[in-house]
Amino acid sequence: MKVLATKQSKLMPRVGRSVMINDKKIAIFQLTDGRIFAIEDHCPLTNAPVLEGIVSGEYLYEPMRDYKISLVDGMIQEPDEGQLKVYPVEVIDDDIFIEV
Repeated sequence: MKVLATKQSKLMPRVGRSVMINDKKIAIFQLTDGRIFAIEDHCPLTNAPVLEGIVSGEYLYEPMRDYKISLVDGMIQEPDEGQLKVYPVEVIDDDIFIEV
């Protein structure tokens, strides 16, 4: 199911925006190249939100323990392990839709 999440004009590059869709907290990030990613806003290693993490390239650095998380596939990079759910994103005009 595709759901309207937010407007692209409300995003700032490398700064997360939180949305709640069907009781799921999702963090949306826009990279400096304009691509947009949506990832669950919960780190399985720290049980904390990832929204306040730092974005560098295609990676998000989890704010509590600095785990490196791929925004593309949700994989936590070695030497740590785990995965966050990523959600497909579609942008139509200024609207950002997330497939949940």
